[in-house]
Amino acid sequence: MFQVIYEREEGHEDSIWSVAWARSEKDNIDNIVTGGVDDLVKVWNFKDDYLDYKATLKGHQLGIISVAINAAGTHAASSSLDSTIRIWELDTGKQVKSIEAGPVDCWTVAFSVDGQYIGSGSHNGRINLFGVESGKLEQSLDTRGKFIMSITYSPNGHYVACGAIDGIVTVFDLVTGKLLHTLEGHAMPIRSLVFSPDSQLLVTCSDDSSVKVYDVQHANLVGTLSGHGSYVLCVDFSPDNTRFATSSSDRKVKVWDAGTRRCVHTFTEHKDQVWGVAYNDNGSKLVSVSDDKAINVYECPL
Repeated sequence: MFQVIYEREEGHEDSIWSVAWARSEKDNIDNIVTGGVDDLVKVWNFKDDYLDYKATLKGHQLGIISVAINAAGTHAASSSLDSTIRIWELDTGKQVKSIEAGPVDCWTVAFSVDGQYIGSGSHNGRINLFGVESGKLEQSLDTRGKFIMSITYSPNGHYVACGAIDGIVTVFDLVTGKLLHTLEGHAMPIRSLVFSPDSQLLVTCSDDSSVKVYDVQHANLVGTLSGHGSYVLCVDFSPDNTRFATSSSDRKVKVWDAGTRRCVHTFTEHKDQVWGVAYNDNGSKLVSVSDDKAINVYECPL
C-alpha cells in the first residue's frame, strides 16, 4: 500500500528546493542528494527504510536551485543562484569541478545518459552542454525562445527537452543537434519535465496547475491532467514505466498511472509547497522535499 515510511524534519536549515535519488554502481549504495536555500548540498544514504545523513557538500555561495546524479550513481551535480555548477564525487564528498556558467545561466541541471555532459538552461533560451571532464561549454542548442527553467534527457540518449518561462517546450535531436519539436501546451512557466523510461512519452508540469503528456515521436498532446490546486513544481517517472509522480505548491505529492493518466494516490504530509520528487531505481519508493525543510520517503507498491 501507499504509505509514508520515513520523515526527516529539518533536513536543511531552510527550504529544500531540489532532490535526486540513484543507486551507485560502485558500492551499491542508495544515495539521495538534496539542495537547499541554505547554500548546502547534502548526501543521504537510504537503507532499511532509514535516511542516514552522510555528508554536507560546501562551496556554493547562494541557494541551490537544482541537483542531479549521473546514471552510474557515482557523481552529483548542483546548480546555484551563485551562477556556478559544481560536480561532486558521492563516495568521498569531494568537489571535482566548479563551472562558471555566467549570471543567471544555470538553472536546472541534468546529466546526459552517458554521464559525459551536464545540460543546463540559460536566460537567453539556450541549452548549454558542459563537459564533465573539461568543465567547459562544449555545445549550445538555441531554442530561439525565453529563459529555460527545466531540462531533461531521454533515457535512450536521442533527445534533450527543455521547458521555458513562457510555457513553451522544445525538443532537440542530440545526434544532429537540430530542433525537432516546439510544443505550446502551457501558458505559464514549466518548472519540470521528464521522459518516460522507454523515451516514448514526455511529461511536463507548469505553474498553470496542469500536467501534460506528449507522444515524443509525433509531438502530439495525449493527455492533460488536472488535480493539483496550485503550481506543479516537479515531475519524475517511475523506472518501471507504469507511473509518474508530481509535487506542487498545494503541498501535495500525487502518483499517476501512466496508462490511464489517472491519479492513483495523493500524499498530504508536507506543510508547505513541495519542490521536488524523485523515484528510487526500481520505482518502489519515492522521496519528496519541501519549503517545510522536511524530506519524506514513501512506499509505492509496484
